[in-house]
Amino acid sequence: MATEGLCYSTLHCAVNNKNSPFGSSSSRRRSRNGISVVPSSATTRRIFCGVKATRIHRLIEEHGVVLMPGCFDSLSAAIVEKVGFHAGFISGYALSASILGKPDFGLLTPPEIAERARSVCAAAPLIPIIADADTGGGNALNVQRTVKDLIAAGAAGCFLEDQAWPKKCGHMRGKQVIPAEEHAAKIASARDAIGDSDFFLVARTDARATSAKHGLSDAIYRANLYMEAGADASFVEAPRDDEELKEIGRQTKGYRVCNMIEGGITPLHTPEELKAMGFHLIVHPLTALYASARAMVDTLKILKNDGSTKDQLDKMATFQEFNQLVNLDAWFELEARYANLKSVARE
Repeated sequence: MATEGLCYSTLHCAVNNKNSPFGSSSSRRRSRNGISVVPSSATTRRIFCGVKATRIHRLIEEHGVVLMPGCFDSLSAAIVEKVGFHAGFISGYALSASILGKPDFGLLTPPEIAERARSVCAAAPLIPIIADADTGGGNALNVQRTVKDLIAAGAAGCFLEDQAWPKKCGHMRGKQVIPAEEHAAKIASARDAIGDSDFFLVARTDARATSAKHGLSDAIYRANLYMEAGADASFVEAPRDDEELKEIGRQTKGYRVCNMIEGGITPLHTPEELKAMGFHLIVHPLTALYASARAMVDTLKILKNDGSTKDQLDKMATFQEFNQLVNLDAWFELEARYANLKSVARE
């Protein structure tokens, strides 16, 4: 169900409206375990009604579907912006590889993510960039610190997932999830931490991988529960085929995120194909990482074997091209400007 043309206003307008894609007949939903889940206090200020509250909402409204490539350092973020994408994504998988040289196996910490997010967002100031916050660093209280750190770093949103620690890449085996109500509380806590900030909250569930028979239905239930708790969008990780993608599009409420990983479990599609299935944010978290890794491995093997890259220059950026990527001319101009001011002062 599409949500274009909507915006945030009051809890009553969506959660208490039985016809709303975000709501039910009551603002208090009873979970499978009989535990009531109440949307966070900040949710009362951030339910849809007319004006978009974040840059990500405005992009969805304008384009219908938004393609977000992954960036894992300042250079990759600058390239994403220069190529012309409207938004970017900081992948935890990619950060674990680029910062630690290790797999996405729960080794990365929230402060490391926030530190890298600061430099990535500064390198691409013209586009909003969403960061992968993994599980948020612990319980509902830890989540608040993680969210506030990411806001301070300049991130335009985050993904918050329901895996049990230590978490793993969503397309790896051996994952477990925490109770749905526990993660709903973390989503509500994140929403309160966000307040009125320009920050888009995506609730991710990895429940699909926990059971071949019931995993998808549990994931859909969780996605809707997390939306009620205060998420801006839901993300069911690792659907197996097109039928599962379509089922997610039919059964989940509000905005939906889809992950496109080359070599992963989910079949690859274009943004328009996924839009037709009901998705709004299409993330390619590892495309740049895999492309750069392949290029480095191939080129360095040649350098090792041949002792030179003189016959491989067509596969590399030139000195001039790279200087353009990092805006070298602008820095020379800035240097000259202040050098001239020094000359005037001496006169």
